[in-house]
Amino acid sequence: MQIRSLLAGTALAALLAGCAAGPTDQAAAPEMEPTTSTYQGTLPCRNCDGIDLNVTLNGEEQDAAEERTFDLEASYRAHPQDPPNENYAGNWEVLEGTEQDPTATVYELTPDGDGQTYYFLRVDDQTLELIDPNLRRFQNSEMLQLRRQ
Repeated sequence: MQIRSLLAGTALAALLAGCAAGPTDQAAAPEMEPTTSTYQGTLPCRNCDGIDLNVTLNGEEQDAAEERTFDLEASYRAHPQDPPNENYAGNWEVLEGTEQDPTATVYELTPDGDGQTYYFLRVDDQTLELIDPNLRRFQNSEMLQLRRQ
């Protein structure tokens, strides 16, 4: 009887030890997909029918700076000189505050290599607005807005 109890106790101890260790073939945790937000709109143009602007932001505000990238495409409608489309890529930063609103969120898009830096005010989750390098809104601000797609 003692041998049977000893065997049962040993089997139970081995079973419990196996449960405590957990499975050994665990699948790797899935990687998070990068977040991508695309905004589009048509900006006014003096010499043409408008500038179609497409801005894609990769990453999120809380991501490290090197993980926040962008692509910007600009094409001119019916421009007399028929300039080529402009394409820029680079990194974007999050700035806080404008002259009018110290709590505003501004995205600073800095292209790799040549190209101008763009500043966009986040009006809401669906809207970005082009603002000047001094972080001020233009008078025709509604005409400078891009909508999230």
